[in-house]
Amino acid sequence: MVVLSVPAEVTVILLDIEGTTTPIAFVKDILFPYIKENVKEYLQTHWEEEECQQDINLLRKQAEEDSHLDGAVPIPAASGNGADDLQRMIQAVVDNVCWQMSLDRKTTALKQLQGHMWRAAFKAGSMKAEFFEDVVPAVRKWREAGMKVYIYSSGSVEAQKLLFGHSTEGDILELVDGHFDTKIGHKVESESYRKIASSIGCSTNNILFLTDVTREASAAEEADVHVAVVVRPGNAGLTDDEKTYFSLITSFSELYLPSST
Repeated sequence: MVVLSVPAEVTVILLDIEGTTTPIAFVKDILFPYIKENVKEYLQTHWEEEECQQDINLLRKQAEEDSHLDGAVPIPAASGNGADDLQRMIQAVVDNVCWQMSLDRKTTALKQLQGHMWRAAFKAGSMKAEFFEDVVPAVRKWREAGMKVYIYSSGSVEAQKLLFGHSTEGDILELVDGHFDTKIGHKVESESYRKIASSIGCSTNNILFLTDVTREASAAEEADVHVAVVVRPGNAGLTDDEKTYFSLITSFSELYLPSST
């Protein structure tokens, strides 16, 4: 087994989620299809609720901003024609959500509705997050060795907490010291990692970042963060240059903590 020695100055392990702790297949084959398959029923059930109306208003504003784009789907306002009017609006929201998802857009409006739908599914017990089998034992071991563990994902903090709170391993939120999403900055920008270090209260070289995306790894390195690229089943392949340049691991169990001896 390959063993990667963690530098002695590292006190924080920062984790990506998709492709690192969680199979990409779970996100692509379960999380996102769930939205497309259930959005209409969700809207019909929750339409009158304030939270749902806020989601729809955000989507409507986004649709107005997108009106110049090819294939954009407008969301009409209520015209006062009762049940037919309601079904027309619901269908427009469904079509807009599916259009945005087909382009893999990451608008706040879309993410917010997705987050609320996933929350309902997780809390109802109809969905559980999946983690690679090496993840939870390794994180427990790191924490016992005195490491802090944080998450940095493009998914919202709320969505991250849902995953860790409702997993096939049970509620493992207690294993995470904190969460970051793109509100602190994008993952391919080095400044984001400096802000994370500042927020945690450590130096960037006290952090080891584990991700499957080399562009994120490069951005973190620019900020003087230690990096290892995680190679998992289903992840995008690496070039020969990337394989040579980056430290690679295929399991969290391959990290060796000198401080724990």
